[in-house]
Amino acid sequence: MSQVINMLPNSNLKPVKVIAVTGGKGGVGKTNIAVNLAIALSMQNHKVMLLDADLGLANVDVMLGINCRKNISHVLSGECELKNIVVDAPFGLKIVPAASGTKNMAELSLQEHNGIIQAFSDIGHNLDFLIIDTAAGINDMVASFTQAAQDVLTVVCDEPTSITDAYALMKVMNQNFQLSRFHVLANMVRTSQEGRDLFAKLSHVCNKFLDVTLDYVGSVPFDENVRKAVKKQRSLVEVFPRSPASVAIKTLAKKIQQWPVPKDASGNIEFFMERLVGNSA
Repeated sequence: MSQVINMLPNSNLKPVKVIAVTGGKGGVGKTNIAVNLAIALSMQNHKVMLLDADLGLANVDVMLGINCRKNISHVLSGECELKNIVVDAPFGLKIVPAASGTKNMAELSLQEHNGIIQAFSDIGHNLDFLIIDTAAGINDMVASFTQAAQDVLTVVCDEPTSITDAYALMKVMNQNFQLSRFHVLANMVRTSQEGRDLFAKLSHVCNKFLDVTLDYVGSVPFDENVRKAVKKQRSLVEVFPRSPASVAIKTLAKKIQQWPVPKDASGNIEFFMERLVGNSA
């Protein structure tokens, strides 16, 4: 997967790492992981943007108590530029808010495609990470964002439907889009062994039926502080920095910094957007 990069001529900037956080189903804590991972990376002195790609049910701004007067639908309609809708979150995190009812990428005109590509190109030259919180389920929009990203972080929990839906997502992405590598995070586990067991279940069925490589990145323990942080509309890693889930997410953020950039990655962040809208056309 060689989709994303931000290596400007005569620049010492590192390539942008674009990570899609997905799960195949709702209720696995995907958005909570995406938000806290983005905040954790920002706390570790990285320049991070979080894209709320749930264009049917946006909630990243709600989780952080941020009031967004405009969103990506206003960019698509030509009412404003992307830089005008980007909102500031704690620790320098930038958020691109989505909106319920926004048109599917497959329904965008060529002019709108070109507009969103250019918009991201204009603001993406100073980023280290772009984190994408995809929608729940397995639809064209999820497939587009997942395929366009450089790395895919699949969140699973200890529910039969979670394993089934995660496998279904991987099957679609592998057989229809030739994606062959997925990072797996076990969320809301009672013990670290439970996380390893979840991964073993998913790995077993994938090895049997799919040509994919799974990378187990660890687990995030069940933590009552997650619910408390959501009620406060603040990130867990900020308000409960020493809680078990916070520690696990910050450890994950450090691991992600070591993920390699594909050797053939070149160009600007516009390559990510070109691939995204190209997949949806």
